[in-house]
Amino acid sequence: MSGKKRGPWTITAERETYTNPWITVREYDVIRPDGSPGLYGVMEPKFLAIGVVPVFENGDTLLVGQYRFAIDQHSWECPEGGGPKDGEAIAGGQRELAEETGYTAQHWQSMGRMAMSNSVTNEWAEGLIAWGLSEGEPDRDSSEADMVVKRMPFHQAYEMAMSGQITDAFSMLLLGKAEYLARTGALPDTLARAMLKP
Repeated sequence: MSGKKRGPWTITAERETYTNPWITVREYDVIRPDGSPGLYGVMEPKFLAIGVVPVFENGDTLLVGQYRFAIDQHSWECPEGGGPKDGEAIAGGQRELAEETGYTAQHWQSMGRMAMSNSVTNEWAEGLIAWGLSEGEPDRDSSEADMVVKRMPFHQAYEMAMSGQITDAFSMLLLGKAEYLARTGALPDTLARAMLKP
């Protein structure tokens, strides 16, 4: 490959350095925007990241807690997972919410797409908010055997995200966007009033 343009960058060579069922890592020889030669590595997830903010009628939400191998620590998060890049995010959200928490939801609303850590990965994520919840049994995979579920008022989960008690960036974005939608009238009025701090 020679002289392929990507915005103000020029790619002079490209190679796949690693792949597994979940990610591919590509390395590029590039000419930077200032004309100097360089090297750029990109991690390419094979799935769309999907995250859900489930909300009960009284304004409670659910967080899941689990140990995250990559950062070697326990993490409180919104229910999250992945789905096909060309698939319906809501279908993936329904699956992840049911698998991790056991809950299903009658109503779903997209909170939009988000680029995750876009200097080193081309990962995209979609956030969803779900309400009209019904309880069921979780069906977790083997990597989620240590997962626990915590129910709490939405405003407390939002405060955990804003204060740094939640460090997962996607969950911080999800909770922040859900709070914004509730505050600006983009959600049903009774749901929004229940979510916001009295």
